[in-house]
Amino acid sequence: MRPWYRPDVPNDEAASSITARIVLSTFPTLDNAAEVGRVLVTERLAACVNLVPTVRSIYRWQDAVHDETETLAIIKTTVDRLAALAARLVELHPYDVPEVVALPVVGGHAPYLAWITDSTK
Repeated sequence: MRPWYRPDVPNDEAASSITARIVLSTFPTLDNAAEVGRVLVTERLAACVNLVPTVRSIYRWQDAVHDETETLAIIKTTVDRLAALAARLVELHPYDVPEVVALPVVGGHAPYLAWITDSTK
């Protein structure tokens, strides 16, 4: 058994039984990302929001290539809260087309994964 899988679930069932999701979003400033993160946690849409200041983003927007500094938000939620979180994130976000990318969690420390679920109820 790989150590990052839940020890109480056989490997072949682990990924399908984990309901945690990681959502990525970038923001123009650390303060803006923190404000949105606090709302998501307060409203129990997210268990936790980690902010990584000063990521460099190179992207195409309106037919031009941009090279900018942004803040990355790493948001922990559950599959049950994902749609509501995404809608609220888009509503609060300052960008016209905000990044909202959800990733499945295929393994992790079982108590931590349970905490994500408990924190978003």
